[in-house]
Parts: sequence; structure tokens; C-alpha cells
Amino acid sequence: MSIFDTLTLPNGTTIHNRLAKAAMEENMADAEQAPSAALFQLYRAWAQGGVGLIISGNVMVDSRAMTGPGGVVLEDNEHLALFKQWAEIGREKGAQFWLQINHPGRQMQSNMGQDTWAPSAVALDLGKMSDKFATPIEMTQAMIDEVIQRFANTAILAEQAGFTGVEIHAAHGYLLSQFLSPLSNQRIDLWGGSLENRARILIEIVKAVRAVVSKKFAVAVKLNSADFQRGGFSADDAKQVVEMLNDLAVDLVELSGGSYEAPAMQGQARDGRTLAREAYFLEFATEIRKIAKMPIMVTGGIRRQHVAEQVVQSGVEMVGIATALAIEPNLPHAWKAGKPIAPELKPIQWDNKALASVANMSTVKYQLRKLSQGKLTNPKISPVLALLLQQFAMVKRTKQYRKRMQKRAQAA
Repeated sequence: MSIFDTLTLPNGTTIHNRLAKAAMEENMADAEQAPSAALFQLYRAWAQGGVGLIISGNVMVDSRAMTGPGGVVLEDNEHLALFKQWAEIGREKGAQFWLQINHPGRQMQSNMGQDTWAPSAVALDLGKMSDKFATPIEMTQAMIDEVIQRFANTAILAEQAGFTGVEIHAAHGYLLSQFLSPLSNQRIDLWGGSLENRARILIEIVKAVRAVVSKKFAVAVKLNSADFQRGGFSADDAKQVVEMLNDLAVDLVELSGGSYEAPAMQGQARDGRTLAREAYFLEFATEIRKIAKMPIMVTGGIRRQHVAEQVVQSGVEMVGIATALAIEPNLPHAWKAGKPIAPELKPIQWDNKALASVANMSTVKYQLRKLSQGKLTNPKISPVLALLLQQFAMVKRTKQYRKRMQKRAQAA
């Protein structure tokens, strides 16, 4: 098995190689929360770089619930023409292009001026940064029903726009991940308690999405291998959720891990010297591979070709690559041409892990902005400078977002 072999999904469609551009949040929407010219430029770089699958950064199912102020929203057909243009760009060299669809739940900063929803009224614990996030509202049955319908509605619109699939985000501490974790889900109704109940909203969303899209349209799920928090969503829980998904028409499960509170997805535990540390979630993925009926994708720090090859040789079907493709979008073509490049950022070894996680994301977003401008990336950028630039941009985008939402409220 090679990373350049094709993969046929359960729905019968094919991906022309085993390399995926994993989701990275770009915060590059236009003023109306629609795809921008900057996003078009960025995704053209990945489309031309040779990956078989492109997964977008967060596309929100509700404009009131944002992971970041510059996020893309797909909740109606108002800007569908721009989404069609985005889909065409991503698919122009034959890659599959899926939208990662998401709801942040309690992981939305309070300065955005919106109420946050969660399974229970449990606030984030981020130490000194906790005050940036409000205590969420415990969701009512009507709120849960609305969220399920919103995921299905966004999937319908994604297919109408020409995307080839959606990835339902149930990892990294966002809303569906919050339902899965007994730390954030303390409900005593049919949406909490047992794992079956905690997974119910994810299962219902998968069913709702699958019921309204065509068979050839891919439906994938992003799932934590674990939350890396004592008493949280565990590896054994994750195995049982995959077994639940086995009974549904799911085309791929991507395995990652962590949350804002325990940011394992940022790679603090990796130093790149070994396969186990570079393919951070691989050991768990090979265990899941034994029970999963759908293809498995592993994402987490992969940047070297021989590591990617070892992933697929282990039986895991897809290799998700994020940061390395933010630095070098032509990585697949380079590897195929025999160039052993391994892009990486400067390591961030700060004592404050939450702040280090934000700085790491800022250095990645710096690379994305460079690509969106048609410029060369700079992996040696100072994390402090990248963080300051990102915070300045977010202040501006937050004001823009709040102004837009106030205008919408007045119009209503």
C-alpha cells in the first residue's frame, strides 16, 4: 500500500491518493461570513498541490455560533454562488472537497456578543484565560432539535454548491464533543449519562444528514481518540462510538484528539523524532481499524513522507496533514517527485500551555495568510509576532462580526 494509491469510499466514489489536507481554521471569510477571494487563493494552492482530499476549515451551521469571528457560515442560500466558486476551485485538479461543518458550543469567546449553548452549564477551565469564555446555557430539547436540523441543512446546501462531502466535527471540544464528554455533559435526560445517550446527538445528526444528501455525497465524522482529561471522553468511549457509526452510512472517520482545555491536537507531546510522536494518534487508529467498517484517517503532526507511508502500511487508509501543508502546499507533488522535504514550524515550549496552543494556531494562520496572498510562507516566524498579528486581526474581525449581527437583529 502506498500513499499514492487510490481509495474507494463506501459510497463508491474514489479519492485519487491517500493524502488529505486536514482542516485548519482560516478566519478568512468576507464581511458577510461567506467565502472570500483570500480563501479562493488559499484553496487553489492546495488544489494544485496534489492532495487527494481537501477538507475545509470550520464552516459554521449557525451564524450566532462561531469558532472565530472570521469564520465561514453556510445556513442559507444567500451566498451560494460564492460557495459554488469555492467548490470549483478546490476540485479543479480532481481532489474531493469536503466542508467540515461545525458548531462551537461553549468554545466561543464571550467578546463576540452571543449566547453560547452547551449540553450543560459548565464553563471552560482555561486557568487565567477562562474569563474569555462565558458560562454556557444548557440546551433545551428545542435547541438540540434546531442544531440537528442545522447540520442537515448545511449539508444540503454544501451538495447544492458542488462540494463532494461534509465532515461532521465531533472532536476538539466543540459542541458534539461536549456532548460526548461526561465532564461537559452532566445531563440526566436521554442526551446525557450513558455513552449511548451522550452520543445520541452525533448519531441523530449523521442520520439527518445522510437522509437529505445523495448516496454519492460523502458523510464523514471527525472524532477524538480521547479528550486527554481525567474523567473525560476516553479511548474506550471512542471505540464504542465508532461501532455505533458502523451501523450508519459513514464514509470515513478522522481521528484526532484534545480540546481547548487539553490541546493535544496542537502537538505539545510530539518532538518529531519517532513515528509514534509524529503520527500522534496512529496507535489508537490502528486499534480502531480492527473494528471500523469505514475507512479511517489519522491526523496529528505528520510531515515526513516515510511516516505517511508507514501510516497507510499499518492499514489506516488516509493520512491527514495540516501544518506541513500550510507551510508547503505542494508537498504531495514534492514527495511524488522524490524530494524528501519535511516542513515544520519552530517549536513552542512555553509554560502556559493554553497560550502556547493559541500561539501555535497563530503561526499556522500566519502561513495561511501568506498563501492566501500568493506569497511565500515563513515557518521561522516568531510565535510572539504571529500571536500579536493574529490578536490584532481578531479584534478587528470581532468588531466587524458584532456590527453585522447587530444589523441583522435590528432588521429582524
